[in-house]
Amino acid sequence: MIDGVLRRGIKGVARGIFFLNLWTDRGFRRLRRERPYLLGGSCERCAACCEAPAIRALALVSLSGALRRAFLAWHARVNGFVLVEERRRERLFVFKCTHFDATTRSCDSYSSRPGICRDYPRGLLYQASPVLLPGCGYRPLARNAAALGRELDAQPLTDEQRARLRRHLYLQ
Repeated sequence: MIDGVLRRGIKGVARGIFFLNLWTDRGFRRLRRERPYLLGGSCERCAACCEAPAIRALALVSLSGALRRAFLAWHARVNGFVLVEERRRERLFVFKCTHFDATTRSCDSYSSRPGICRDYPRGLLYQASPVLLPGCGYRPLARNAAALGRELDAQPLTDEQRARLRRHLYLQ
């Protein structure tokens, strides 16, 4: 389902609002001295993020029937996301994207993809322990990975302990 001119325009406005909100939120985080993980690696085109996009919604969206319906209608009509699973406790909506072609592993509307698709996995880097999708070529890196790595190498640890700590502290 390739996007037409009207849908591209609507998605462009929504994307602008999405990135304005993102810029504001991340600006406030910087003012509070929150330091996210760095993003290492590169996209390996595994398309795991495209197969089942997941969106964590505000509690109000999960609790209000009208807001929930509007949220789902927007994503179905504008983004082409069809609800597959809802995890109420986590306020997480898992979708199937109608723009994703499983045979070519690509998006038929890549240039007009939503902000959530463009921002993956950067949004996860503010979590205490970011977990990326299996097969993703990106990885979180601690900002002070080099210094921590040197300090870790100086400790009397087994190779297995050192490797596990490097992995859990996001040093590699």
